[in-house]
Amino acid sequence: MAKEFHVSAAKGCDTWAGSAERPFKTIQQAADYAKAGDTIIVHEGVYREHVNPINGGTSDNERITYEAAPGEKVVISGAEVITDWVKVEGSVYKTVLPNTFFGDFNPYKEVVWGDWFLTRDREFHLGEVYINGKSMFEAKSLEDVMSPKPYTEAREPEWSLHTWYCETDDVNTTIYANFGQFDPDENRIEINVRKFCFWPVKTGINYITVRGFHLTMAAPNWAPPTALQEGLIGPHWSKGWIIENNEISNSKNTGISLGKEISTGHNAWTRIGTKQGTQHERDVVFNALRIGWNKDNIGSHIVRNNVIHDCEQAGICGHLGAIFSHIYNNHIYSIHSKRLFNGAEVAGIKLHASLDCQIYNNHIHNCDRGLWMDWQTQGTRISGNLLYDNDTEDLFVEVSHGPYLVDNNIMLSMMSFHDMSQGGAFVNNLFGGFVTWARVPNRFTHYHYAHDTAVHGMMTILGGDNRYYNNIFLGTQPDNIEKEKKIDTNEWMFSEVKIQEDGSILKGLECYNECPVGGESWHEGLRSVDDFAKVRLPMYCGSNLYFHDAKPYKSEQNSLVYPDMNPLVRLVEEDDGVYLMFDFKDTLMKVDTVIVTTDFLGLAFEPELPYENPDGTPLCVEKDFFGKTRPLGKMMVGPFEGIGKGPQKIKVAEKKTGIG
Repeated sequence: MAKEFHVSAAKGCDTWAGSAERPFKTIQQAADYAKAGDTIIVHEGVYREHVNPINGGTSDNERITYEAAPGEKVVISGAEVITDWVKVEGSVYKTVLPNTFFGDFNPYKEVVWGDWFLTRDREFHLGEVYINGKSMFEAKSLEDVMSPKPYTEAREPEWSLHTWYCETDDVNTTIYANFGQFDPDENRIEINVRKFCFWPVKTGINYITVRGFHLTMAAPNWAPPTALQEGLIGPHWSKGWIIENNEISNSKNTGISLGKEISTGHNAWTRIGTKQGTQHERDVVFNALRIGWNKDNIGSHIVRNNVIHDCEQAGICGHLGAIFSHIYNNHIYSIHSKRLFNGAEVAGIKLHASLDCQIYNNHIHNCDRGLWMDWQTQGTRISGNLLYDNDTEDLFVEVSHGPYLVDNNIMLSMMSFHDMSQGGAFVNNLFGGFVTWARVPNRFTHYHYAHDTAVHGMMTILGGDNRYYNNIFLGTQPDNIEKEKKIDTNEWMFSEVKIQEDGSILKGLECYNECPVGGESWHEGLRSVDDFAKVRLPMYCGSNLYFHDAKPYKSEQNSLVYPDMNPLVRLVEEDDGVYLMFDFKDTLMKVDTVIVTTDFLGLAFEPELPYENPDGTPLCVEKDFFGKTRPLGKMMVGPFEGIGKGPQKIKVAEKKTGIG
């Protein structure tokens, strides 16, 4: 018989029975008792604890559900309020805490580290200090707290004047903080003390639902694909979690981790250094297969309707553990906005091995990258997402062989798509920024059997083998002109950007012109390994619409180019949501579009697999950005169906910044 447990921080007691009349005081007490089928209802309050689910459910119908009581604000926090601040000088204060205050985890002794963590000129601690819920900036020295200077790389340079610094010895931890205009006696000052908010210590805790909470202020470490991938919340190598309708904020690194456990590898590149990181990552995949990395045991999570913000590594990350998952209707913003440290795992959503993942209807902006699909992007569909104001690009797909589908997205950052892969199909998207691509002939990465984790083979990235149909390419937008001038092609994130002699960047699909045209006899005469090592795979492009300086790939069929038109596309935030404003005149009706199906797209080259749905049924890109079914006859180019000519104003996102 399923049970219902109640928890109330204000009225409960952990020696009671957990009933509505006599609730528990802590969520953990309920977690210790809950079994498959049970529900834990948490009532209003701030719960300063690490919830460690002891048991999981047994199926999708027999799960354990943790939920906030309807209409009540429930916060699970990894922080504690500190009131014992002593003035040092001016707006600088200090507090001295015994190390026993932190128990077995002191985030002011622990530092951020791991594979692909690139900022090594100084140390950053896992601790953090918050003024009224907003994190301060860790300073390099006490002097930088006493005399702070704006950190110009940050999204909010003026806020960076609110600095803190820590010192620890065998007995005490001392934290210095420059609170600026905020008197600590009159404002809420909190510090990180817990690594997690909601995280099972054991792996294999399956079928958990977490619903309706504000989870905040935790201190997980850097989460690369070759290590235990920690997050403020996450299933920790389990199956069938639902994380929905939550606000997740202020993780020192990652908000939601759907990623890897520790036994298959933990930062060996950094710790030992005998093999390069990509070789360790290849090993990790085979290690995972040995311990049961498959659909029966891992993944198939649902992450939906969450607001995720102010995390310094990723909003959502995961290597291997996110397989077969659905990630949708999330609002992700202000990821890596402080920019104090950096590395190759930073994005709104950063997934490795996103096998058959469906990523749709997310609103992602003000991040370092929007979406970063790294290694083994196969069977993945990225559909109906709104992406803008992301520093480097909206979408980066790295060293993957496909097949994967990107359709009906709005991508308005300076770079829309960074392509270091092959086997992608891009259909009915709006590209507001430029596209760039590169071959990767020195990195062997896995491809899999269809809808399976079993490895079929490994190969380098030859480049090409992409399909582009029914897309709109805007060309240079005014807001991006100055950003493009600042691009440094010596930096790894921009090293493949195609700069022309006049200093401008190639727009549209012209950058792929060195790839052969699909249907041509491009492979004739290729016999040796050296022959294939030099080859570019063919491209398949047509029925696209180009404006201004955006130019088509060579030999496109049924595409239209309007070099004298530069339709400005603007996003406007209003009280009820985000609106897209544009005027394409009557050009949308003039493109002779195609119906994109499994048969039309053919096979991705390396895995020799079709573009199809996760259940193996045929695919048809028949819905627009809003999920509206397109007519059977002539479909419209771009992400919207049924758009008239002339000026348009379309609501593309609700304005949602929290759960309260």
